[in-house]
Amino acid sequence: MDSAADLLRRQDGTIGRGQLESVGVQPHDIERLLRRRELVRLLPGVFVDHTGVPTWRQRAWAGLHRFGPEAALDGRSALRVALGPDWRHHRPSDPIEIVVPASVRRREIEGYVVRRSRQYAATVLANVSPPRRRIEHAAILVAAELDELAAIQLLADVCQSRRTAAHRLAEAAGSLTHVPRRRWLTEVADDIAGGTCSVLEHGYLQRVERPHGLPVPSRQRQVREGRRDVDYVPYGLVVELDGRLFHDSAAQRDVDLERDLNAAVDREQTVRLGWGQVYDRPCRTAARIGTMLRTRGWTGELGPCDTGCEALELWKP
Repeated sequence: MDSAADLLRRQDGTIGRGQLESVGVQPHDIERLLRRRELVRLLPGVFVDHTGVPTWRQRAWAGLHRFGPEAALDGRSALRVALGPDWRHHRPSDPIEIVVPASVRRREIEGYVVRRSRQYAATVLANVSPPRRRIEHAAILVAAELDELAAIQLLADVCQSRRTAAHRLAEAAGSLTHVPRRRWLTEVADDIAGGTCSVLEHGYLQRVERPHGLPVPSRQRQVREGRRDVDYVPYGLVVELDGRLFHDSAAQRDVDLERDLNAAVDREQTVRLGWGQVYDRPCRTAARIGTMLRTRGWTGELGPCDTGCEALELWKP
């Protein structure tokens, strides 16, 4: 049987009253430890083994003790544990998110968000330390609350962490039937699985390429000097997607990219696109890419993405 010291060591220096009593520590012993400051109360019935400021993980454990015994970190909190404290989507001001089975009812505490889930057993890793929602399910739940760009970026980043794979994200999205935009999130995960590795790449696929009927390129093709984002191999045209937001100023860099794109229509085989071309002017960009492909042998037809599309007006086959 574990001792109190074993439990404290495994739980980042935290322990619950029920755990103490289960290993033979009597209520009067707990009061004595509190008087000696060998234990400090974090939450009602939850203690930490020092008098300093508790760490994030200790506060997370405190919530698990308080809302348990069946409780796991959820959402951003689960992703922070899985991906590490430097995960860039984590915000120190975020409340600690916890999931419990649907049958459990607990009063919420300031600084914690508690969700009840009918899929608790199927989506939680109960034997890891600390217990948490599986990374794929946590990522989908967080992405469902974000705007389009932020959701794509988060899912791409989670995949690039190599802690999960895009097909698992798609499976998770399919299984979480109550999640908003479930179908769209599944499609995003499928696109990432097909080699779309960044927000800008996904935007090119969804806003420029597919809606306008451009041919399907190779993505992230390995060449001697590295990888090519979008490579129309039969036509000798490479599209590099540059997601950096600043170059002197974002506005100036957008002007530079627009100038480069116009020049490329006439003579270049490599074109570099930024946020403006993909998200602000996708129809105009599709027309120019289509023109360049046509001059290099593409025999397909450019199509409009909707009734207000300007691509056909600008296309020069």
